[in-house]
Amino acid sequence: MLDKLTNTLDFHSKALVLRAERQRAIAGNIANADTPGYAARDFAFADALKDATGSTAGVAGPALASGRSDARHIPLGANPGSSAALGGSSLPRDYTVQTQPTMDGNSVDLDRERAAFADNAVRYEATLRFINGHGKTMLAAIQGQ
Repeated sequence: MLDKLTNTLDFHSKALVLRAERQRAIAGNIANADTPGYAARDFAFADALKDATGSTAGVAGPALASGRSDARHIPLGANPGSSAALGGSSLPRDYTVQTQPTMDGNSVDLDRERAAFADNAVRYEATLRFINGHGKTMLAAIQGQ
């Protein structure tokens, strides 16, 4: 019975950790906007959340354990700064597609990174508010209000 009450909080806590990891990745891209040869990194939040929760809903086609759809595909390396909060598994970080080529080989698009940073911050705050509201609802139910 208790697991039914905590499943929602568990899901949102994992989402919160992933949002924080994505915020770090985006902040790293912004910090290295002037570094020659720096390749911007990011990860697909929805795919990472499915991996973290063990959900397979919405996955198109069979995927291998490494996240590849075919054994012949080259796996992308994981970021060494992985999240220990998700069982020590590292998040798959993909390189972002460069929209405007630069002379120094840097692939950071500051406008896109700032927009992604703001969007992720709003979603992080929404997840926090949901967790807080869920906690208040459970407390009110326990107290009989």
